[in-house]
Amino acid sequence: MSQHKEIKRITTNTLQKMKDDGEKIAMLTAYDYSMATVLDDAGLDVLLVGDSASNVMAGHETTLPITLDQMIYHAQSVVRAAKRSLVLVDLPFGTYQGNSREALNSAIRIMKESGAHGLKLEGGAEIMESVDRILCAGIPVMGHLGLTPQSIYKFGTYAVRGKNEAEASKLMEDAALLQQAGCFALLLEKIPAKLGMEVSQMLKIPTIGIGAGNGCDGQVLVINDMIGLTKGFRPKFLRQYLDLYEEIRLAGESYVSDVKSKAFPNNSEQY
Repeated sequence: MSQHKEIKRITTNTLQKMKDDGEKIAMLTAYDYSMATVLDDAGLDVLLVGDSASNVMAGHETTLPITLDQMIYHAQSVVRAAKRSLVLVDLPFGTYQGNSREALNSAIRIMKESGAHGLKLEGGAEIMESVDRILCAGIPVMGHLGLTPQSIYKFGTYAVRGKNEAEASKLMEDAALLQQAGCFALLLEKIPAKLGMEVSQMLKIPTIGIGAGNGCDGQVLVINDMIGLTKGFRPKFLRQYLDLYEEIRLAGESYVSDVKSKAFPNNSEQY
């Protein structure tokens, strides 16, 4: 259990202290009020309103279709529930790449309309102008390197990133740039564990890994994957703690049976 369980609200400063003290950071995604309430009560340090909502909530093949308005809606729901966890929100595809003014406007909308505590952006040197402008407005930013799902059509595959020397070197350079710019943390996705540890040791700011090894300062998973609501998705980095898909399916079958057989509702379940 986190040493910071009783803190009224986790902040970016808390996360930095956790890294300095050697305490790992626990982070999960959340997209709605009910789930965020449970996770906040469970002691999660960070709740990420991920653009993975595009996949697990809306059924899209990629994260690209989700809009800024939709991200704000999900963020509002999570913020209402979180009493202790730090709430971060992904800036969706198309709201910050190539236009730093639009990036700032998008960031301000999320912060003002949702009440979130910070944002996450994918990319390194290519998006530094947007990162700088958002940070200058006083908005906390978590970087995201390695496999960046918003660029999936560029990569053409969800394979591990940073396996060759050129990619690993570029990732290290981008990580240093993001820290220098003022990002408070960095998410590392699907990279070799050795590289994840090297980046984490190089940086003063915390790193959060997903498929990046246990050398990172914290870990994150998509909640729907972690509790087994996502059917058939079992990447190597995923530890599935529940099999809710099967449990809910069986419960649904029992409900159908009880309704069809007139066993539900019984006399004690009606007025």
